[in-house]
Amino acid sequence: MQVTETRTGPLGCSSYDNLDSVSSILLQSPESKINLQGLQVIFPEYLQEKFVQSALSYIMCNGEGEYVCSNNHCICQCADDYPQCNCPITDIQIMENSLLGMSESWASSYKDFENSDEFKSFLKRLPSTHFLPISSVHLLWGSDWDLQARYRLLQSSLEIQRLKIQRTARKLFGLSIRCHHNPNHQMPRERSVMQWLNRVQSFLYCNENGFWGTFLESQRTCVCHTGVTLCQRPIPCVIGGNNSCAMCSLANISQCGSCNKGYKLYRGRCEPQNVDSERSEQFISFETDLDFQDLELKYLLQKMDSRLYIHTTFISNEIRLETFFDPRWRKRMSLTLKSNKNRMDYLHMIIGLSMKICQMRNSSIDPMFFVYVNPFSGSHSEGWSMPFGEHGYPRWEKVRLQNSQCFNWTLLLGNRWKTFFETVHIYLRSRAKIPTGLRNDTGQGPVDLGDPNKRQIYIKISDIQVFGYSLRFNADLLRSAVQQVNQSYTQGNQFYSSSSVMLLLLDIRDRINRLAPPSAPGKPQLDLFSCMLKHRLKLNNSEMIRVNHALDMYSTEILKQSDHLTAKLC
Repeated sequence: MQVTETRTGPLGCSSYDNLDSVSSILLQSPESKINLQGLQVIFPEYLQEKFVQSALSYIMCNGEGEYVCSNNHCICQCADDYPQCNCPITDIQIMENSLLGMSESWASSYKDFENSDEFKSFLKRLPSTHFLPISSVHLLWGSDWDLQARYRLLQSSLEIQRLKIQRTARKLFGLSIRCHHNPNHQMPRERSVMQWLNRVQSFLYCNENGFWGTFLESQRTCVCHTGVTLCQRPIPCVIGGNNSCAMCSLANISQCGSCNKGYKLYRGRCEPQNVDSERSEQFISFETDLDFQDLELKYLLQKMDSRLYIHTTFISNEIRLETFFDPRWRKRMSLTLKSNKNRMDYLHMIIGLSMKICQMRNSSIDPMFFVYVNPFSGSHSEGWSMPFGEHGYPRWEKVRLQNSQCFNWTLLLGNRWKTFFETVHIYLRSRAKIPTGLRNDTGQGPVDLGDPNKRQIYIKISDIQVFGYSLRFNADLLRSAVQQVNQSYTQGNQFYSSSSVMLLLLDIRDRINRLAPPSAPGKPQLDLFSCMLKHRLKLNNSEMIRVNHALDMYSTEILKQSDHLTAKLC
């Protein structure tokens, strides 16, 4: 048998007359051109082609199919028992494992960079006495020559790895062209400089108590990878011009320690010196004995401390407390204070909400709550909806009570999201797997606890409680100040004559609107100040417009401050 092989392989590129010492004769390679002379010449002519085809099928297809050539392209036509005969599964698995190792090597390169002396030295040299926005981190990043040299080494290493991964991936997809399944591989993406800068911020502010997180500069908060908020360190104050801090406080780095010229320190922030915040306390007592720190407040709310109870009136035409009801259709209930009748000398803050909900055993009910808040009374349309889980706003926390079918649903607003309230409207809906026989039931009939199909969907609310505190409010004194501004605006020639009153109302308006709910990025805050003017001082719409316009003009033309943009609520 003489074999001529026109491409490199086990036989080399020569002709062999004696094959006794050669173990490998034929190559399994689609590029090989094999000429067989030997055994087939003793067969009759009509069997020679069949013999060659059978030999090639046995060698090239491992006996799992028929070797067929057409238009200079040869493949194995697989037998029914071997549908994957054209698929080099072993080679594909080797390449997939190789790609997996390359991806791990890619991630290891990032880890080596973060553990390098240059990167660690860079982190140590970053100032910790004030907040570093991403722009400041960028300047410091670019000016560290040692770090830049190490970063270029990382980029070079990643480029070599990327080319190697691409070549291997192309080979993998080429081998898989005749397989029944496509390989699943995603090329790793190199971190951009902005991602590295955000990574640096996360190292600075989201690396506490052994937990890690990602820093969101737009919200100045951390998203912890473990789902709990234990990774966030105290975020330092912002140093800059105007009302930014000149230096952060040594006692509480989150607050200002000193202010720029023309501004004074007040409750950890900088305000214009011409604003007398102490005087505004005579109108609304923003400071109370219940101004606890965040950790203290969270502890008291979790313990449901009675000092934070606010007595409200429960109103609902659809449900009663301590009574089972069918929650499949929307149920509405309200908690109101009726301050305009009963407590006219107070404004009220909500810092938490709690409900005790009991369900029947094996219940499939999953209650959903929509909460609307009227800050200073008014119609339902003059309330705003709590954006649970949006823009950093908290969510309901559900804790099962021991040895019972009852759950405590608690909403902890704390100091960050506390706000004014007069009435809280709660809408209850439910997600439930309704038995087939009840799907057309209106749910408006009497509760039938004896029906096992209906029992599993009933729930009851045993208790509902608002947590917060009240602020003293001198409506007559504030109404007098507002009327002065209103009169000076209508007279025109005496505008700005009552500058002290203007400064006072600007301060009150700012402190009230600062307690508005969060708004989407790029959207203005809700105007709670106008709601207070309308419902607590009984101003009409034209008076409200005149007062706000006068304050805006004074702020922009005299104080040279930016426009006060708010969204109308009342």
